[in-house]
Amino acid sequence: MPIPDSDGSPLTALITGASSGIGRATAVQLAGRGARLALVARGRESLEAAAAEVRAAGAATVTVCPADVLDEDAFAAVVSAAVAEFGRLDVVVHSAQVMAYGRMEEVPKQVYERVVDTALHGTATVARHVLPVFRRQGGGHLVVVNSLLGNVTTPLMGPYAVAKWGQLALARVLQQETRDEPGISVSIVQPGGVNTPIYYQGASWAGSTGRPPPPVYSPQRVARRILSTLDRPRRVVQAGVLNHVVTAGFRLLPGVYDVLVEPLLQRLALSGDRVEPTEGNVFRSRPAGNATEGRWRGI
Repeated sequence: MPIPDSDGSPLTALITGASSGIGRATAVQLAGRGARLALVARGRESLEAAAAEVRAAGAATVTVCPADVLDEDAFAAVVSAAVAEFGRLDVVVHSAQVMAYGRMEEVPKQVYERVVDTALHGTATVARHVLPVFRRQGGGHLVVVNSLLGNVTTPLMGPYAVAKWGQLALARVLQQETRDEPGISVSIVQPGGVNTPIYYQGASWAGSTGRPPPPVYSPQRVARRILSTLDRPRRVVQAGVLNHVVTAGFRLLPGVYDVLVEPLLQRLALSGDRVEPTEGNVFRSRPAGNATEGRWRGI
């Protein structure tokens, strides 16, 4: 059933990272509720493929908007165009992210900074252009897709953990700064391992591509968590059955956690596919690897 906005018309939503993984799955599920959608990602080719799925799922309107969230002018133009076309913007799901594996001294400076920038400065870009629209409307819902690694750290995934800790802090600031507007919600969704292509699309100086650590959620399951957050706004939502357990171990038993985390990561979060150092999709879209799901089985 459609999620109506305040005047009874279909909900309007903008989704970043919509060409792959959680963003794409969320777009499809919102389409099933009859939403009007603006899909944002860096590459047009993968966005067009996502748009075809979204139209088939029942979206009222789909607009393809190639843009990088680190390109301030391009993203500002996307938001302006979406508001001009739809008349308002009810929901923004910010899911854009890239990943890099390797020890901190091995990951090149430019790769490290791009991973962190995408999460931290990309989220700031989204907020700068979306929140003023929400304030003018008197309402709107921003969902920031964060990660379990916004709460804990692991070796070999330092750039991503730093990115997600910074993004979590920024999202919490946004929650505090919008308390004066009861109609505005900012929610944080923290998935654990998810069956998406980000793990083998990422950069790697670890000698291997990554894989989602178990238990592995499907992107559709995470998307359902996002939609449930739209139905009933909450500040922080976990999308991983062991998230609380892992976080408790990190905080309460740090010595034990530090002893166990690298052997477990080597065994459970690296694929074993031997690769030479690669920048992956950190600096540019790789359409051939984009899809809703990765190569694993999600629950």
